[in-house]
Amino acid sequence: MGASLRAVRALVLLSGFYLLGFVLLAVLAGIDYAVIASGGHGPNAAKLVIVSLILAFPVVRGMFMLRTPKGEPMAGLRPTEQQEPRLWATVRELAAAVGTRAPDEIVLTDEVNAAVSEDSRLLGLLPGPRRMYIGLPLMTGLDEMQLRAVLAHELGHYGNADTRFTPLIVRGKAQIERTIAHFHERADHTVAKERAKQEKQAGKRIAKGKKAKEVNTTGAGVLYRAMARIYTAYGSFFMRATLSGFRRQEYAADLAAARIAGRDAYASALRELPALVSAHDLYMGSYATLGVGAGLLPAPGQVFGGFGALLRARGEELAGLREELPERPASPYDSHPPIAARVARIEALPDDGRGAAPTRPALELLASADGALGALEHEVLTTEALGLRRADWPDLVHESLTLYVAQGAAAIRAAVAAERPGTEGGLGDLLDLIDADPAALWRVADRLPKSEEAAAATGRAAREFARPVLRRALNQLVTVELTARGRARWQLSWSDSASLDYPTEEFGEELTAALNAAVADRADTAPLRELVQV
Repeated sequence: MGASLRAVRALVLLSGFYLLGFVLLAVLAGIDYAVIASGGHGPNAAKLVIVSLILAFPVVRGMFMLRTPKGEPMAGLRPTEQQEPRLWATVRELAAAVGTRAPDEIVLTDEVNAAVSEDSRLLGLLPGPRRMYIGLPLMTGLDEMQLRAVLAHELGHYGNADTRFTPLIVRGKAQIERTIAHFHERADHTVAKERAKQEKQAGKRIAKGKKAKEVNTTGAGVLYRAMARIYTAYGSFFMRATLSGFRRQEYAADLAAARIAGRDAYASALRELPALVSAHDLYMGSYATLGVGAGLLPAPGQVFGGFGALLRARGEELAGLREELPERPASPYDSHPPIAARVARIEALPDDGRGAAPTRPALELLASADGALGALEHEVLTTEALGLRRADWPDLVHESLTLYVAQGAAAIRAAVAAERPGTEGGLGDLLDLIDADPAALWRVADRLPKSEEAAAATGRAAREFARPVLRRALNQLVTVELTARGRARWQLSWSDSASLDYPTEEFGEELTAALNAAVADRADTAPLRELVQV
């Protein structure tokens, strides 16, 4: 579809929103006129007119939303051509190959993504300033040829004028959403008002010794919700109509990328994207932010810089993800076709003879990758996050997990202290309690949180539910004791979860046996005391 046809379609869809508004206003006005013309001049007619005016307000408000709400500009580094000459030269070269104007600004972000935007004017008829967004985590995971292919795809959107008419779509979507939201707000307000009214009446009846009626707000706000459903239906049509166009644009940009960077290079880049997104989610959730609860952040430059270490350590996992491509869109309204379909289309193209031999890492396009990764932290992290104490990876992992295990042991400590007042509820206190009264172990278990099934169990079944819970809690106390004495340390692993490094190789097996003995029907604390030296 050419740019002119896409412009017409965008205008028609936006006009449809206004047409729907005028139709609804006409219907409301027609109902009022019919009632008044038929001789209705009483209180009911007046109420009908008032209701019509109230319903008309959100419609008119949505239609005359003159400006599209603008979000905050995306956080990131905005390097000049002097600061990043190689990256800018690459982007300009690719733009020339696509046959389009290069972006006016490059923004380096913290996402596994690349994107473009354009602040067009006059409903997309006049071009405006262009921006290209490139995620440093994306650059961390791609080589130079793969990155060139991804950037060529994004620049292909400029070449097809995709970005110029996006504001029309955004404006229509925003107006529909705003109108729907206002109807729901009015409905919720009506329900709350009716509920308060009925609760007040119920209070008066109770004060008079009468039985209060059950609060029922079923009919409140029904007209508002009906109007919202009408706009929701048009919104669904609007999204479906624009979605097909967006996906065609993605396929067209894919062809541009394959033509410029090579079929195999672009196909390999597409295969890389889902794997990188999955790996980045793991990295941010389990590594970069691991220490936040303990008041820690990785050393400067490592909040985003550590991602490369994880990628290098998990090569086999990533290789599997490259072959298991998503066959469905991320959501029903995802503007991108499924990656599997896109890869299949590209790999079905004739061989262009350029291959996909790995080249230098994409980060080498930057003047200083380490400098950029460190500077990005100051652009995207909050002031509170930047104020956290910094630690090298080994110390961050050990200090954080030591604290979290101690926090997790709070329940068993409280239970032991309740059975043995005057103590801190530590490992030694629990073992002394068991030795003095073996039945106390199960009283401690009763004080720990339980599942509904465990709480309902009795006799032997209750004990079997409690045993693994006690064992885990006891293990937490052992870990707290060992780390406090420096006899065990949490070890960082980029290829697996962090693990506890015990004093000897046999310690883990010996600890398993000692824990089992301590929570047996005939509890024996001696092996655990000897092993932990408590």
